[in-house]
Amino acid sequence: MTHSVENAMAMMTRTTRWSHWETLFWLASLALLPLFPNKALLFSQIAIMGLFALSLDLILGYAGIVSLGHAAFFGVGAYVAGLMAKHGWGDPTLGLLAAASGAALIGFVTSFLLLRGSDLTRLMVTLGIALMLFEAANRFASITGGADGLQGMMVKPVLGLFSFDLFGKTAYLYSLTILFLLLILARRIVYSPFGLSLRAVKANSLRAGAIGISSATRLVAIYTISAAYAGVAGALSAQTTQLVSLDVLDFHRSADVMLVLVIGGVGWLYGGIIGAIIFSLMQDWLAGITPQYWEFWIGLVLVVLVLVGHGRLQSYARMLIHAITHKGRVAHPDQRGTS
Repeated sequence: MTHSVENAMAMMTRTTRWSHWETLFWLASLALLPLFPNKALLFSQIAIMGLFALSLDLILGYAGIVSLGHAAFFGVGAYVAGLMAKHGWGDPTLGLLAAASGAALIGFVTSFLLLRGSDLTRLMVTLGIALMLFEAANRFASITGGADGLQGMMVKPVLGLFSFDLFGKTAYLYSLTILFLLLILARRIVYSPFGLSLRAVKANSLRAGAIGISSATRLVAIYTISAAYAGVAGALSAQTTQLVSLDVLDFHRSADVMLVLVIGGVGWLYGGIIGAIIFSLMQDWLAGITPQYWEFWIGLVLVVLVLVGHGRLQSYARMLIHAITHKGRVAHPDQRGTS
């Protein structure tokens, strides 16, 4: 028993090590700002979308909770941070903490509705919660601004030093920093004993219960954490754009983040970030070429991903690299063995 525990701890230690490609990824993310200064606003939105997708992956990829209403927590975070900035509490750090707390509270209260029922039930429940919050925000327009959006936000400089500029440079560095810190925290969560027990619950909740793992407790905990992450993403959106509208609670936002996660890969912490990069760059590029039909091309990419699969696409990528490095000798991705 002791030997198996030691093996498990050794495996977790190896898994949580910081790899070389991750270091290069974050260094490249920092290098984007001086290389493409006019794209800072786009990069900040990618970072926010990546954090939002990461929050969904915590429940979908590691706990098996399917949600079509994740925008509920994004919207709560955006409105909490926006209202604070409007009423004189515009410190960004304080706004993030309040947004995370408000979204986590909503997530904790509604998590008990998801403990029973099938995936279809969870889809309907999460969608219903988002729709109710959308209508509530629309109904109380005197507080939220309704369809006109929340106006008059005054966001203070980050840490009292870095003011938000029109070009989005501060917004990008601010959003990227928060994404980086929360990714580190997410790594700690998913590779901890708690995270391993979550995977056991996802694989077989009955068997997990038989060995003493409380499925309900863990699902409530991860759903609350996921809601807090989404709330922070919403707060970042509100603070960097200084505008909050009903769009933050709309269904299309939940659908977009699901699409982003499918593109990048579920059950992989970088999947949401990679998906956000691909989705946002495609959207920006295709909208410039075919403003009316860009959604068609993104839909086509999604169909290809579903039909071909991430695994086979990775095999073809490795095949291409092999062909380049071995002077054009190409091996079929289904072939086994070494060259």
